[in-house]
Amino acid sequence: MTWLAWRFARRELRAGVRGFRVFLACLALGVAAIAAAGSTAEAFRRGLASQASEILGGDLALTVEQREFTPTERQAILAQGRASWAVSARGMAQSQAGARRLVELRGVAGDYPLVGKLELKGAPDLAAALRPEPDGTPGAAVEQSLLDRLGLKLGDRFLVGNAPLIARAVLIQEPDRLSRGFALGPRVLTSLAAVRGGGFLEPGLPFAITARLSLPPSVSPKQATATLRRLAPQSELRIRDRDDAAPGIHRLIDQLEYFLGFIGLASLVAGGLGVFGAVSAYLEAKTPAIAVLKALGADGALVRNVYLLQIGLLALLGVAIGVAIGAAAPLALGAMIQGQLPVPALFAVYPGPLIKAAAFGLASAAAFSLVPLARTRTTSPAMLLRRDLKGRVGFGIEWVGAGLAGLALASLAVATAPTPIAAVVMMAGVAVAFAFLWALGLAGAWAAGKVRGRTSGPLRMALANLAGPGSAARTAAPAIGLGVGLLAAVVLIQSSLLRQVSEVAPRTAPALVFTEIPGDQAAAFDATVTRAFGAPLTPDSYLRAPFATGRIVAVRGAAVVPEAIPASDRWAYDNDISLSALGPEPANAGVIAGHWWPADYAGPPLIAVEVQAAKGGHLKVGDRLTVSILGREIEARVAVLRKVDFGGFGANFPLVLTPDAVAGANLRHVAIAKASRAQEAAATLALGRDFPQVNVISVRDQLEAATDLFARLALAIRGAAAVAALAGLLVLVGAIAARAQGRAREAAILKALGASRLQILSAYVLEYGAVGVIAGAAGVGLGYLAAWPVVTLVFKAHWSVDWAGVCALVAGAALIAGLGGLAASLQALSKRPAEALRAP
Repeated sequence: MTWLAWRFARRELRAGVRGFRVFLACLALGVAAIAAAGSTAEAFRRGLASQASEILGGDLALTVEQREFTPTERQAILAQGRASWAVSARGMAQSQAGARRLVELRGVAGDYPLVGKLELKGAPDLAAALRPEPDGTPGAAVEQSLLDRLGLKLGDRFLVGNAPLIARAVLIQEPDRLSRGFALGPRVLTSLAAVRGGGFLEPGLPFAITARLSLPPSVSPKQATATLRRLAPQSELRIRDRDDAAPGIHRLIDQLEYFLGFIGLASLVAGGLGVFGAVSAYLEAKTPAIAVLKALGADGALVRNVYLLQIGLLALLGVAIGVAIGAAAPLALGAMIQGQLPVPALFAVYPGPLIKAAAFGLASAAAFSLVPLARTRTTSPAMLLRRDLKGRVGFGIEWVGAGLAGLALASLAVATAPTPIAAVVMMAGVAVAFAFLWALGLAGAWAAGKVRGRTSGPLRMALANLAGPGSAARTAAPAIGLGVGLLAAVVLIQSSLLRQVSEVAPRTAPALVFTEIPGDQAAAFDATVTRAFGAPLTPDSYLRAPFATGRIVAVRGAAVVPEAIPASDRWAYDNDISLSALGPEPANAGVIAGHWWPADYAGPPLIAVEVQAAKGGHLKVGDRLTVSILGREIEARVAVLRKVDFGGFGANFPLVLTPDAVAGANLRHVAIAKASRAQEAAATLALGRDFPQVNVISVRDQLEAATDLFARLALAIRGAAAVAALAGLLVLVGAIAARAQGRAREAAILKALGASRLQILSAYVLEYGAVGVIAGAAGVGLGYLAAWPVVTLVFKAHWSVDWAGVCALVAGAALIAGLGGLAASLQALSKRPAEALRAP
């Protein structure tokens, strides 16, 4: 029986795949998107893995903050292999002309770099770049942006804080830069001795020292890590090995792969209607052949298997086309932008992502094509000879297969996602959206049938077609709506976040942040800023507070175990976090539980805790909290739980203690200010004269850089989301193609009854344009529902609607659908009435 089915299938396939072009295009598009996303992500993973030692700067990296390594720690590190040392700090660079800029200062010693190559321009090597002058002034390698900002050239002297340096080389690339993350300013590379001599390693200052190790071949990073932990069990060492060289980038790649892959999956789901329609149209065209086979004694299973084999082979072809495109796209992309990538990538053909994409494609093909096949098995020869394939399909093995395929599709999406819960939510959202759009299409067809009797002319013909059995509202509207919905969600998320960084944040956030203000000179600092601003400082425009960092070490008397806290809430318990000591309640304190202490409070230590920080330790008002600050443990009672807007203007500290809790500690202060560009320039210049050790961070510059980066990423993200919209367009094309012959008959009859070409054209454009409007509006609504929680709950940003983008999406959907109707009418009118009516 199987061999006979194969013979029939092979003979029919000799006629070509004309009826399956949309089928192939829908499958290939979704598979290509998933394969391209997976292959690109794998290229970056392989690139990172191949240069893991270079990215980390060695086999191991050990970091301590706000202190130097002890002699015991240094000895233990040196016993493991070759070592280099690097200290990171921030300071204000100042030219002799008075121009100033915050820089990331880095001092190195030992065999730096252990791994990789340091790229310099203007000096033959690092030793020459850092060589001190006869008067002892150290040399430095600086980024070109700093030379441009300060008006320097190689050989010029400049200050970082109070430390004099000479710019001897332009710093092009450091091998371990990627592992260190984001920088607030241009980088300055000098010797560790120069940084120490400049006073940047004084107790209490925010600096970090990292030792990098190159291990002997006989020692693995895991062994060395275990040894160092045993030799220095009490030290607060943060140890990373080459397998964890850039954890943040790995997570970003995982999330980006899933986001792009999800768009591809949504395209497969949207294109599923195209698959369903193409299979249904193909089988309807084969009605006479199926009827003859059944009349000659072929049973339903044989007929189903004939077409199952054909569809299976064509599905394999569509998947193969998609896999080929998905494998080639990253190679082409890599050839174009390889030299511009900030992350190493090895573009090649990787089987894993291609196999995953193929599995998605085959599962999608099965889920959407098996039900139409059931009709060939259950429909009687008499109905087939009457060309009636619309009979009721009872429950059978095809339904079971379609259900299992759909379950496999969902299971694959969840199993391959970096966060399964998010995958379940997204898949459920797509399923609900698809069901809603399907129901909306049915409702639109029903409403058209009810209304058409009250209209006349082309509008009545359009409504009659919408209400008919081949209505595009049932076939194309769900796919178009899903595509528009994805695009709308991306547009709305992007517009809200872009407005957040370009408009909302500059209006609500400070323009300047001042750090490293000496606590005993705070009043003099305020006076300098007042003179520079040319106006009195008010609480609405200026805020200064003591600043320190500390670590929560115990909650309710029990030691904190970070591993027992959910990863999303662990940030406040596995690292030092910022804190302050305030008496009076600050403006916009955000108190949600408890009461702020009196301004003159002088009792046992109290503490105010940010609500998200409190969540990890299940803290409530009245609980005891122990914080380690400057080597001293302070136990305080939780008096306040508060909500903090970390990007706004206020006392944005996760922890705030009563002043007496840190009495005697000469804490440095931080200050924030709202200022114009002129005030910013004046304050930066004045502080360079009176307080050169104070760092001035321009929030405005950082926001402008973020806006530029986000705007450049937005275009790429919109382009990826447009893949789903393209799938909806393919379904529309399929719907038009499936009814081409029927449309030609309709047009011929209408012309014979006296309808003009303009009336027929208008009817078809109105029909499909209405489908576009309905699907576009519904898609925008679904995109709104998807985007709002992402913006407000995930990104904690202000919700903003890009009405121009939303209207453009609805208008675009209507226009494209209307053009489809125009194409359908032109095709129908291209045949003479007699020819169309004589066609079988």
